[in-house]
Order: sequence, then structure tokens, then C-alpha cells
Amino acid sequence: MALARAGCRGPLWRIGPGPGLSPAQGAPSHGGSRPFLAALASRAKRLSGRYERFLERNFPRFYPLYATFTRGIQALFVEVKEIRKIKWKMSQQGLSAQQLPYREMERLRQFRRDMIKAIPIGVIAIPPFANFLVIVLMYFFPRQFLIRYFWTPSQQAEFLDAYDAIRRDSYLDVVESLALATRSLPELWLQQHLQELCAKVQRGSQPRVAELYTLRSLFSGSTLGLNKLQVSHVKALSRVLFLTTRLPAFFLRHRLQSHVLEIWQLDRAMLHLGLGQLSEEELRAACYLRGLNSTHLSMAACRAWLEQWLGLSCKLQASEASLLANSMVLLSLNYIRAQE
Repeated sequence: MALARAGCRGPLWRIGPGPGLSPAQGAPSHGGSRPFLAALASRAKRLSGRYERFLERNFPRFYPLYATFTRGIQALFVEVKEIRKIKWKMSQQGLSAQQLPYREMERLRQFRRDMIKAIPIGVIAIPPFANFLVIVLMYFFPRQFLIRYFWTPSQQAEFLDAYDAIRRDSYLDVVESLALATRSLPELWLQQHLQELCAKVQRGSQPRVAELYTLRSLFSGSTLGLNKLQVSHVKALSRVLFLTTRLPAFFLRHRLQSHVLEIWQLDRAMLHLGLGQLSEEELRAACYLRGLNSTHLSMAACRAWLEQWLGLSCKLQASEASLLANSMVLLSLNYIRAQE
């Protein structure tokens, strides 16, 4: 197929016939080369199929890795083409990423994360003769060094659970940080309200969106704004979003705010698209990004949780990003238990 595409992408200019030659006697026609290229591509496809069957028959343990790698390369190639189309569209129409439809915004976000994850393995591969080390690292540490295109279906479920377990270690830290922060709140009734909410979550109950929304004023510029939170609180929230905590406090806050606002903008684009338009894969990925491990939930449970999330997010302002960040924990910590 690659040869067939290469044949179709040849030079488009036409060379006219020389003096005294008829058009039929001029430059050679490409009509005769097309059947040859098609036959060549067909033969290459048959040989590839035979090679895959040979691997499957003689190397049954290696074949799944080969097949996953092949599909990953194809999927990555398609993704790069789609990203180029989106970038061209943005350039031609003068659009920012926030003005794109939901699927294109999410595609750009995920592709950027994938490329950042691929940087370490790219750096390791730079020295001469380092390819062997790269292969060993990718084989023994696929979760750490491979991007999602090269995970098998079983690895995808396993790795998503592993990443969720890592971030869930910080969920109670976030709730405890919120409870501690209530002591410095100026208004007594708000202090009591937030303390009751934190205690409710710590007891294993699921808070309602209306309860969180009534507290929004606390999270915009006061003690609980992102720029006023304790560093330990900011680090816990950063781990929830899979962000590094090995940065100075200023950069931690800036990076956390940037990622939370990106989710906030995605929420508005998703609401405009409509939850009913999302596929199962898109629905589960949207829940997972916002703090809920959706790998073992039903579609109905995922949709119900995402409706709650959008009901809060799309009512908030950008200045209330701190509430959205903390709600990733408050709304997801006990949701799976409530569904059982």
C-alpha cells in the first residue's frame, strides 16, 4: 500500500511533447505503470501476510508483540496525519486550540502528552549503539517508556489501573489538605460547610454537585485559590493530574492551573458536542482524565458521572479553577463504591 500511495503522489507537472511529436508520442504515459505498481503492492501485501502467519505459527510468544508494534506504527502514522490537518486548519482559519471542536482539542492534548512521554526514550537513543538499550527498556518497562499506541489491549487495562492506583494515593491527601485549610477561612458558616463536606467524603459518602457549587466563592482568590494553596496541597493535586512535583512552587502552581483550565475548556467543547455523541472509548477516556477510573465501570455509570462533572464545571469561571481541581478528587473518590 505504501508503494501504491507513493505512485499516486508523484510529480503533478506535465511535460509537453517535443517538436513534431503527437501527444501520443510525447512523454510516456503513467497508465502502464499503475497496474505494475498495483501488482507490486499486492505482492508485497501477500508476502507480509505470509510473514505474519510464519511468526504466529513459529513464534507464538513474540507474535503479539510484533502485531502490537505494527498496529501501533500504523495508528501513530494516522494520528500524525490528523494532527497536521488540525494544525493546518488552525493556521488557515486563525484559530486557537480553545476554538476547536471537542475531538480536535482532545486529540491535540493527548498527542502532546504522548510526545512528551516519548522524549526520554528519544534522548536515550541518541548515543551510538544505544538502540539495544532502548529495545530492552521498551520490552521490560512498557508502561514507563512506550506510548499508548504500542500497548496491547490487556496492557492498556493493566496500565490504566496502575496509573490510577498511583494518583489515588494522593486523594486522601487532597481531602485532608482541604480540611486543614478550613481553619483559616474568614466566615464561620463556610468553614463549617467545608468541614462537613470533607468529613462526609472521608466517611465514604459521595458529595452532591450542588454542595460543591455553593462553596465556589472560597476557591476564587481567597485562601483556597490555586495561588494561595499550601505547597503540599498543590503537589497532591499535581499527582492527581500526573504532573511532576519536582518543580519550584511558582511553576507547580502555574502548570497545575494550565492543565485544569485546559480540562475546563474541554468541558465546554464537550457540552457543545453533547455527551450522546461520544463513543464508549471517548466517554471512558474523558472520565479517566477527570479523576475517575472508568476501566471497570459500565457505560451508564460513566455517563452519569460525567453529567455530574459537566454540571459543575460548566457553571464555574476560570477564576474558580481551584474548585475544579479539588472536585476531581471529591467527586471520584467514593463514586465506584457508591455504584457497588
